[in-house]
Parts: sequence; structure tokens; C-alpha cells
Amino acid sequence: MRKTQKKSKKTRSSAPAGKQRLQKILAAAGIASRRKCETLILEHSVTVNGEIVCELPAFSDPEKDDIRVDGQRIKCAKKVYFLLNKPKGVICTSSDPQRRQKAIDLIDCPERVVCVGRLDIDTTGAIILTNDSELVNRLTHPKYELPKTYHIVVRGRVEGSDVEKLKKGVWLAEGKTQGAAVKIVRRSHLETTLQIVISQGLNRQIRRSFSQLGYKVKAIKRIQIGDIVLKGIAVGSYKRLTKAQIAYLKRATTGHPAD
Repeated sequence: MRKTQKKSKKTRSSAPAGKQRLQKILAAAGIASRRKCETLILEHSVTVNGEIVCELPAFSDPEKDDIRVDGQRIKCAKKVYFLLNKPKGVICTSSDPQRRQKAIDLIDCPERVVCVGRLDIDTTGAIILTNDSELVNRLTHPKYELPKTYHIVVRGRVEGSDVEKLKKGVWLAEGKTQGAAVKIVRRSHLETTLQIVISQGLNRQIRRSFSQLGYKVKAIKRIQIGDIVLKGIAVGSYKRLTKAQIAYLKRATTGHPAD
């Protein structure tokens, strides 16, 4: 079938009005990662309106064009956006050989969604799930780390000197953490409840920071992502983001280097 099709060579570096980069369209349709989709294009596996696309950059309009991979027309899924109140014991990966419950399993929708970032298995609270791969890339890019607010319970009395260390940054294996906004909610000799706002996203950053200072974290709940607040959502439940919230996330991550 490919022998009878014409080859299309595209050399323009900027997207024409109304069109998107072809590899982004393929990735958004769930074909593969953006890098793998670039390879598929260069291997002559992709056609647009019957013409083989064999060079990058390449652009297309997913609403109007007939885009196929190995002869199969792609389906552009409707973009969906959810805010989940993740329970303890649920993981934020798309697959798990141990067959533990995944956050994506809690979302009842036909589209294939992924978690935007991760909360560790013992951390609860707000996490966004979507099939908008472009927004996922933006939200997880270090340049656009949105501030995230956590409610934390720690064993023992957290002293003021350690609060100041958290505000200035704590040394971990990767280096010194960025400063955090820290507020004591209540404190006793047995435990301390704090609210912390951080923009950095190191692995288990909060638990490791408190451990470095000699404290054991009992519980962590993320209660806010940027301006999006986890409120009125039961543990294990979710809601669709509003148009205003989606627009806010896109505004907060404009000017991504990959654009």
C-alpha cells in the first residue's frame, strides 16, 4: 500500500496556523511517547491524507486530517482533566508488576489518563490526572514547578530552629533543597502539625528533609496544587477540573522550552 502513496516532505520549522507538530498529535492519541512517534515518522510509518510523512518537522490538524500509523487511522481522544484525592496505599504509576492499586484505576472514564507527577504510596491528597500529554510535559518540567501545599504530621515537637532550616533549605543527596514556606498549625511534645509549601519535586523530599533533621513523619497530605484546592472531595474520589482551572494550569505553564 505504501508503494502507491506519495511521499510528503515538510521543511517548515514553525507550525502553520491551526496545526500542531505531528509527533505531539500521535503521542496525544496514545500511539507512543513523543520520541518514539518521531521515530515512526522517520521510518515512513505515518501518513497524512494518504501521503507518507518522512521528514521532521511535520505539522497537521488532528480535527481535519486523516492521520494513520501503519495504515490504521488514529483516534484523537477527548481531553479530560481530573483532580483525585489519592488514598494511602495507592501508587501513581501506569503499570505495576506487584499489582497494587493504581491511581488511574480510580478514574472511571474511557480515555487513558496518567498522573501528573507522583505522590509516594504513603502520601495522600491532591493529584491531577489527564490524557493531555502536552500539559503533562509542561506541568512536570522543572521550569514550571507549581507550588504545592502539604498538611504534615510529625512525631515530637519540631523546634523553631528546625523550622528555620526548612525555610532556608535542607541538604539532601541531590544538594540543598529550595526554601519552603512553613507554618506551625499546632505543636505538643508528642507531635507537630505543619503546613508546608514547596515548588521543588525531589523524590520523597518532605520525608527525607524531616529525617535529615531527626524527625519521623507520620502523615503527609497534599491539599493544594498551585491555586487548585483539594476541597469537598472524599478520599478515593475525584472531580473534573473546571474550564477555569484548566485555563489556569495552561497559563501557568506557557512558554515551555519545547514549544
